[in-house]
Amino acid sequence: MMKERLYNLATDKSRGFWASLVKFFLLLASFLYGAIIRSLILFYKFKPAKLPCKVISIGNITMGGTGKTSLVEFISRFLKAKGHSVAVLSRGYNRIAEEMGYEPFMLSKSLGDIPVIVGHDRVSGAKRAMKEYAVDTVILDDGMQQWRLKKDLEIVTISSSQGFGNRHMLPRGILRQPLSSLRQADIFVLTKTDLTGSLNNIKGYLNKVNPNALVIESVHEALGFYDINDPDKVFGPGHLKGKDAAIFSGIGDPGSFTKLTVSLGVNIGLDLRFGDHHNYKEEDLAGVATQAKALNLNTIITTEKDAARLNEEKLKLFKGFKVLVLRVALKITKNEESLFARLLGLYTF
Repeated sequence: MMKERLYNLATDKSRGFWASLVKFFLLLASFLYGAIIRSLILFYKFKPAKLPCKVISIGNITMGGTGKTSLVEFISRFLKAKGHSVAVLSRGYNRIAEEMGYEPFMLSKSLGDIPVIVGHDRVSGAKRAMKEYAVDTVILDDGMQQWRLKKDLEIVTISSSQGFGNRHMLPRGILRQPLSSLRQADIFVLTKTDLTGSLNNIKGYLNKVNPNALVIESVHEALGFYDINDPDKVFGPGHLKGKDAAIFSGIGDPGSFTKLTVSLGVNIGLDLRFGDHHNYKEEDLAGVATQAKALNLNTIITTEKDAARLNEEKLKLFKGFKVLVLRVALKITKNEESLFARLLGLYTF
């Protein structure tokens, strides 16, 4: 796949003469991309739209899985528990889950009565949220690149396992905007801190570029599994301990999914990885089933994001298999009370 090849080049996984030649041209393209992004940031900086509600942005500066969706859910639940009326604004991605996009669809199922509004125009989405749901707060899911809106709080999630890559802009690297943009952040949330040995290096850099920002540390905690065909049928995190299973995923950081599954004592006999936001075709899933069957693996595990992309017809391809979904949640391991104080401080007049 072209997307996967470009990602391997951007993350320097591809090496050799031809790879180096392509990287040179990608570097030239990244200069152009960077110039465009800097121009857009400068343009919108002068007249951002101001809304009569609190605007909390949760986003990332890199491509790939940084755990922002889990943080959106975590903060939404916290503010609702504190009596605030919250709506989540999402641009949607791969609009295949009930025409909503699988990430907001997953969020909507998880958050229950907290509205999730999908649309590229976040200003219109925010106005709709205030009009239809009388919210006092909107949370921008993937909001760092939403420069049109005046934000009350800018939260940036950073995957501790990938950091900032090679620190080049797209398409030569994984940066969506310049690292200098980190100076505008109010809070950094370092995710998957248990999966890296370079945490201090990342924290040192953040302290250098933005010493006033609050730094939060977190991990993804496995809550257990549920049956993909019967979500009410749940199993504890130790359900598959010592048992063999196949796993597949199409997320930004598949390695973290693998490590989390292994930490539950699962013996992984097959680990299939697709590109981030992969739109599964029937042949993809048939391939998963065929390979799992050849290895006598009767249990297949996937992620919640991947499960949201599988409709009833696609699930028929897994007939005869036990397909479980790993349910995870964000767990703050350092500075949780400081995060709560900062959030609630938004409403202090």
